[in-house]
Amino acid sequence: MVNIMCRSNLYILQYHIYFKNFVFINNFNNNFLIFLNLIILKLTLKIIGVQMDNKAINYGFALSLLILSILAVMFIAIPILTMFLSPGDIKESIMDREVINALITTIKAGFFATFICLILGVPIGYILSRYNFKFKNVVEGLIDVPMAIPHSVIGIMILSAIYNTPLNDILSNLSIRIVDNFYGIVVVMAYVGLPFMVNSIKNGFEMIDEELEYVSRTLGASFVKTFFDISLPLIRNNIISGSILTFARGISEVGAIMIVAYFPMTVPILIYSRFTQYGLTASKPIALIMIIISIILFALFRLFQTDKGERA
Repeated sequence: MVNIMCRSNLYILQYHIYFKNFVFINNFNNNFLIFLNLIILKLTLKIIGVQMDNKAINYGFALSLLILSILAVMFIAIPILTMFLSPGDIKESIMDREVINALITTIKAGFFATFICLILGVPIGYILSRYNFKFKNVVEGLIDVPMAIPHSVIGIMILSAIYNTPLNDILSNLSIRIVDNFYGIVVVMAYVGLPFMVNSIKNGFEMIDEELEYVSRTLGASFVKTFFDISLPLIRNNIISGSILTFARGISEVGAIMIVAYFPMTVPILIYSRFTQYGLTASKPIALIMIIISIILFALFRLFQTDKGERA
């Protein structure tokens, strides 16, 4: 009796899926949905109808993993492919002086911010990887905070740290202006990118056997010589991958830069400006340029990650 009821429910399910597909296809002519539903139906029949067959259950589970994986990849890939298939007037954007200036500003600020993060990230990454101290977890959590805070909030935080504070007087005496200035863009990019640099370098130092450093010191090398001749070269790939991630994170920032330094415009700010003023058509070609830059950066990141894995 249970078997008959179960199979009756499956036939009802089959009819429901076919009916839904018929209505959907008549309205939208989408053949992919019927293919997907047929797979789901087959999976349901396998799992519910043949519960005692472990092989069928394993097959159904593996199939469901495959379907969800395909959906995840499509979720990421379809918007990217759409941009490449319909980019708009990319040639005009490349020749646009405003776009060129925004690209130069973005890349220049990204390099400055990455350099600052590298100078700050190596010491703290080494300390966090080599020493245990009180409130170490608090320091590690504090370093990661910029990854969790909304971008616009970061902008407000940076402005609050500058306005009506002693820091503002110091910067004024040095003739450094943060608001609506190139330096403001660098500060924001460094703030949001520092966690990526620190974590990458910390992970690199943690993978080095401390015995190598101890042997170097017992052979007469100083702490400084050991650090620069032994430790630092061994995390070369971590430094490169951390720099790539920091640079990529910095040049993609919008919210905080919009609050702190709207001008001179970076590429993401220019994309937002063109979209609000002229719509999707005007912003798409510039957006495609950023997509290409991001893909190149992450291809390089993966390359160094693979090389690091092979060396390990």
